Amino acid sequence: MSWHTRRLAAFDIETTGIDVEHDRVVTAAVSIVGGGEPTASRSWLVDPGVEIPEGASAVHGITTAQARRDGQDPAEAIEQLTALLAAQQLAGVPIIAFNARFDLTILDREARRYGLVPLVDRIGGAERLLVVDPFVIDKQVDRYRRGRRTLTAVCEHHRVPLVDAHDANADALAAARVAWRMATSMIDIGGTELAELHRLQVGWAAEQAASLEEYFAAQGRPERVEGQWPCVAAPVLLHA
Repeated sequence: MSWHTRRLAAFDIETTGIDVEHDRVVTAAVSIVGGGEPTASRSWLVDPGVEIPEGASAVHGITTAQARRDGQDPAEAIEQLTALLAAQQLAGVPIIAFNARFDLTILDREARRYGLVPLVDRIGGAERLLVVDPFVIDKQVDRYRRGRRTLTAVCEHHRVPLVDAHDANADALAAARVAWRMATSMIDIGGTELAELHRLQVGWAAEQAASLEEYFAAQGRPERVEGQWPCVAAPVLLHA
């Protein structure tokens, strides 16, 4: 039975910004879908404990005032979210996340910020992660397609409806639907065993980062592009 016909854990977060080392989770959603069973969804509105920049609020619609008034304690929310994803991973259910490097790295740093056990440690190490990332797969199988590779653009290309973009639950479900569409239409994706598909994505993500870095260099922009996927290892803190 192919991985896409079984249960999938669709995951997405919205944040205070795009710096994985310092920004915080504002909203999150996990929807366990597929496998012929009813969908089970959980969502969180989090008080990040810091101001939410206007630019971020313009994207996901959550203001600082709203998060402070209605948001859950961040440590409590991150514990619940991490525990839920860990339980799915230990049961062999893959996490489906669009641009998983961002979401899983932010989640990792949030767990460490609050003294919680991060996802990679709960499941026995990063090598035991099972993740499907439609962003990485789309860039690999259709690398020369012009245009943007946002979730909205990729959904449109694969004829997957996306309503309420940047709502965590809507984005999570859209990512799962894109992954399912890819798996049903491409035998090399749907027919590949899950652990092997994860391993392939590790390599693809590294190659994509190196290619983008080369492109930037050719444009006179010597920028480093992160190639580690799906969760960037936490920096090692050196003590005097």
